Amino acid sequence: TVKRVTRVRHQTPPFDPPSRDLATTMRLLCVLLLALALTSNGHQSKRAHVHSSELQFRSPSAPKVDLCPACIQFADEAIDNLVNIIANVGVIGGCSTLCNILANDTGSEVIGVACDLFCSYVGIKEFINLVEAADLDAIYFCELLRVCPIFDGGDATLVNITITPPKGHKGTEFAIDVTYTTQNGTGTGEFIIEIETVDHIPVEDGLIRERQQPGTYSIDVTLTAKPDPNCDPTQQPCEEWLPGNYTVTVALCNGECGSKHPHSQVYFTGSAGFVLAENS
Repeated sequence: TVKRVTRVRHQTPPFDPPSRDLATTMRLLCVLLLALALTSNGHQSKRAHVHSSELQFRSPSAPKVDLCPACIQFADEAIDNLVNIIANVGVIGGCSTLCNILANDTGSEVIGVACDLFCSYVGIKEFINLVEAADLDAIYFCELLRVCPIFDGGDATLVNITITPPKGHKGTEFAIDVTYTTQNGTGTGEFIIEIETVDHIPVEDGLIRERQQPGTYSIDVTLTAKPDPNCDPTQQPCEEWLPGNYTVTVALCNGECGSKHPHSQVYFTGSAGFVLAENS
């Protein structure tokens, strides 16, 4: 089951972008260049998920420069900070003021520049309205901003999940292949993968999925069943990959999985398993 914490949502009227004068066009070109920096991880999602070095999405090609995933990646990194800044600072004079504070809070000049570009596109008042209306939902924020396309007539059906090998030991690298088909195409959304471990420590991750045309698609994930070297057991529980049965659950969604916002739905969920045996 895909879960999401319920929050109070704000309503905002539909936004009509201003005409793109030369200055706005140049800003958008700059955003496209920033997309390479913001999407260098293959459009990986961060929303409400525990990321682990054990899970790696395998991409057949290099990331492309695309405004929609760049916006989502920016919102993933920034929207929580923006909500806090707007709530705590009070009156904000303009985009530069807001985004300079954001850059300082996140320690990222790139995020600050991206913020200023997106904010300047709509203006400070509308930008704040959209941040509040998005309710921490990065995909919905970029749809409100009219950067990501909205398509509510989509569908997707899971064809199969294969895990190779089906049995291994601690340290084994498993290939998880998910195949699905869509008759009408899909909207902007995300793919989520969760591993139910023996010791119940969450191992999960997500991947942004842009709007797709009708067809058959596959998502390939590599799972390395060994402790994450970046996990500090003094700060948080660390997965040890104990012997036993493991369940892999996947979900493909329009919008953010578990979101109650418009333009959100779960296309499918599915699961498969593998076994870790005792090391001999």
